[in-house]
Amino acid sequence: MQLKGVAAAPGLVMGPCYVLEEVNHPDFTRHSISESFVDEEKGKVHIALNIASEQLTAIRDRAEAAGLEEQAAVMDAHLMMLGDPILTEGFMSMIASEKLPGVGAVQKGIAAQADIFEALEDAYFRERAQDIRDIGRRLVNILLGIQEADLSALPKQLILIARDITPSMMASVDTKNLLGIVAEIGGKTSHTAILANNMSIPAVLGCHDIVNVARAQGVDALIAIDGSTGTVHLGLTDEQAATLKTESERRQAVKASLSVLKDQATMTKDGVHVQLAANVMGPGDVEKVLAVGGEGVGLYRTEFLFMDRDKAPDEEEQYHAYKTMVEGLGGKPVIIRTMDIGGDKSVDYLNIEKEENPFLGYRALRICLERDDLFLTQLRAILRAAVHGQALVMFPMVCSLDELRAAKAKVEQAKEQLKLRGEKYDESIKVGIMIEIPSAAVIADVLIKEADFFSIGSNDLTQYTLAVDRMNERISYLYNSFHPAMLRLIKSVIDPARQAGGQKFAGMCGEMAGDPRATIVLLGLGLQEFSVGPAGLLRIRKIINSVDFSFAQAVAAKALTLGTATEIESYLAEILPEDLRAYLV
Repeated sequence: MQLKGVAAAPGLVMGPCYVLEEVNHPDFTRHSISESFVDEEKGKVHIALNIASEQLTAIRDRAEAAGLEEQAAVMDAHLMMLGDPILTEGFMSMIASEKLPGVGAVQKGIAAQADIFEALEDAYFRERAQDIRDIGRRLVNILLGIQEADLSALPKQLILIARDITPSMMASVDTKNLLGIVAEIGGKTSHTAILANNMSIPAVLGCHDIVNVARAQGVDALIAIDGSTGTVHLGLTDEQAATLKTESERRQAVKASLSVLKDQATMTKDGVHVQLAANVMGPGDVEKVLAVGGEGVGLYRTEFLFMDRDKAPDEEEQYHAYKTMVEGLGGKPVIIRTMDIGGDKSVDYLNIEKEENPFLGYRALRICLERDDLFLTQLRAILRAAVHGQALVMFPMVCSLDELRAAKAKVEQAKEQLKLRGEKYDESIKVGIMIEIPSAAVIADVLIKEADFFSIGSNDLTQYTLAVDRMNERISYLYNSFHPAMLRLIKSVIDPARQAGGQKFAGMCGEMAGDPRATIVLLGLGLQEFSVGPAGLLRIRKIINSVDFSFAQAVAAKALTLGTATEIESYLAEILPEDLRAYLV
């Protein structure tokens, strides 16, 4: 039997399953109390909030002590949510005005906040509903005197199965004995998925009915999960188990074989060098980049500094974050993207009105050009950090030359401010733009005259070019970066950057850059920089180092003559050398 879910963290593992039974809380939102119990119920919630804060702080501290920075950061985010006055005062208000018992007020308040997040279009923020519900579950358990499941010392190596494996569970779980996780809730951008990737634990999320199916298999039943394809294998025969074991060993051998490439340059067989960089979320990713021989950072997503908090980070906080990243890379280039938030992203302190079409709305550079308090602060921090190594600044969502010029003028303004303060800054910092709007791709020959580099954001460029909401499951089959229009747009961006010469270049930091199926055609189109997740970096290096640039050019030329995405994908699969096919998974 096979079940399908979301491929949340790669890896193929097999072992006994352990079903984490969920505690079903009674619904207390229909209960009521008399006026005389209002203060008592408020007191219970206050105590529960304090206990929850202590528990989360303890998990955070253990994660920090173990060097698990992202786990600690997720718990910091939970602590911030827990202390949000909108949430906590809402509990107290419902107890007083609606005469709800404390546990009922928590249930109702948490559900209301989670519903707000789940209604958002942006996947990252939709998944924050899971964090809110995790906090609520903890508070209700405390109020009802229910002990949290202790996952810090698993009895043996096993695959954990649950309806919901929460971020706080992931932050406290026994990683030595955790082979993999499967849950009915969660997606690619959930904190659970992020942590699983960070911990190199294969994960399949959003797997419908897995708890009931696994429970029916019996205690310690042998199962296999493939986090690369989102597949869960149950009811294995001896023959199937042997086949999956062989495949798992093959993948491990392939992964191990890539380690020899760590200190190699990314260069084709006929001597063409390509910059192979990494996408990162913060300073905690420095070691990951260095561990796989990343040649720099092609995308530093600074928006994560601005999220899950009640006010924007000040200049000093940003400066230290960027400085840590730049110094950690030891002189390798770090492309720092200015904050890419807004529209449908619920950052309360920005006071952004809800929009009908947030992906086409008030977001990213459009906010920055109107908010000097945010933009100039960030630019000053980047300019100061750049003197500690090699930093480049990049603007997202540029659609015109006017916007590029306006953003560059802000860089000059930030330089003048630092000059007046007597601060050191990089006077000649390179300035580039994301190419993720078709209008920018069409006028790339104009934009490159005033930009130092391009980085193609293939995710948004695909959805805008094809008019397909990539989060809409009903039309997701239409979302395909191998569409002929995409290849032609990519070429129209790369060509003028290469023709400009000097140190100007065109790179890509979207998911397509990390897709090994696309590596040869992108190389042949002339892409000069690939920026991918650290986990997939060595696979891309292997493919580039194994082919001639002239071969890749011929492949790209042929692909550009094909009429459909299916034809292009089939062709690329056919021409991929046999010895490289093992690196597709």
